[in-house]
Amino acid sequence: MSISTISVNEINLSQLIEEVQYGKEYILEKEGMPVAKIIPYQKPSNKTRVPGAIPGIEIADDFDVLPDDIARALGMIDE
Repeated sequence: MSISTISVNEINLSQLIEEVQYGKEYILEKEGMPVAKIIPYQKPSNKTRVPGAIPGIEIADDFDVLPDDIARALGMIDE
């Protein structure tokens, strides 16, 4: 997959969309400054996200629970 930079003034929208459909990415510039990125659309996953279930992240067996005074200071438990 390649990324090309193109001036906003040089856009041929039909050709740009055609190339993006086939995986090309573009960064649009105006006066030499990047203003937008055009990338192929990806349909969102239908998977239900489970909070805290990031693949590869595990809590160590020797993980200690925070002491009450620190947990209270962080608002994690009531007074």
